[in-house]
Amino acid sequence: MAKKPDKTLAMRVLEGKKVPHQVLTFSPEIHSADGVAETLGLSPQEVYKTLVVVRPLGKPLLVMVPASQELDLKRLARAMGEKKLKMATHREAEALTGLQVGGISALALLNKGFHMCIMREAQELSHVVVSAGRRGVDVRLAVEDLMRVTGAQLV
Repeated sequence: MAKKPDKTLAMRVLEGKKVPHQVLTFSPEIHSADGVAETLGLSPQEVYKTLVVVRPLGKPLLVMVPASQELDLKRLARAMGEKKLKMATHREAEALTGLQVGGISALALLNKGFHMCIMREAQELSHVVVSAGRRGVDVRLAVEDLMRVTGAQLV
């Protein structure tokens, strides 16, 4: 029987807000949402990756995107009223968030000044799987709970 992972900040946040969630574990060697979906036997549409997007001014955006999709920076810039956005490099993402790529979680970065966004497609799902703030640990929770807790804007 696999031992339960140590609680991450994201898991403690969800427990503190009494948000029902399921903890999913997998090899920390898997760094991609596609890899997580494949390993856990889930649809890539329900496993969301959290991307760090840099703005010219202000804190970066954390954008939750289905594993199966790429982020269109031009469309996101229009939606956010920005002239230009750029994807953070792995090194920048880790420096900005303090978390490892593959373990970046909006739930672990509340009250850190990040603007949180989630792809509009999430509304079509009841639940999504997102990182719990550490490689190898994700949480499955209701989309409405994720949006409420993170304050994520639909884009």
